[in-house]
Amino acid sequence: MQIAQHTVVTMTYTLTDDQGQVLDQADADQPFAYLHGADNIIPGLEKQLAGKQANDSLVVTVAPAEAYGEYDERMTQQVPRSMFEGIPAEQIVAGAEFHAQTGAGNQTIRIAAVDDNSVTIDANHPLAGVALTFDVTILNVRAASAEEVAHGHAHGEGGHHHH
Repeated sequence: MQIAQHTVVTMTYTLTDDQGQVLDQADADQPFAYLHGADNIIPGLEKQLAGKQANDSLVVTVAPAEAYGEYDERMTQQVPRSMFEGIPAEQIVAGAEFHAQTGAGNQTIRIAAVDDNSVTIDANHPLAGVALTFDVTILNVRAASAEEVAHGHAHGEGGHHHH
């Protein structure tokens, strides 16, 4: 069976960035399953997987625009340290991440820099501007159930669980 709209794909992968650092992986013991055509995975990868079948292996490099977007300088801003009142100083460090309610919903805000009076926050996705390489092996392709299609994601092994 080929990967197409409304198929559930189970696969292993290793994800590396443009420096060759491993960012994420799924192995045969804990494979990753997704519902194809439901925007469960980044568009650039989903496009390349269409038409493949079980036992196919491929290496896909996805440009930032088809992954987590280009890095946008406008998504960084300096805010006064007083906005972080009540948060221990050791948590207000470059690289720390906070969940914040913004106009765009719940966003992860990363601290890019800190000085005595201000904190520079960065709302870009941590992988914005990064070209991603997926080394993928497809284990299984099956038709999605009506319930999976209705819910927009794979159920069962390797799928996302309801919390």
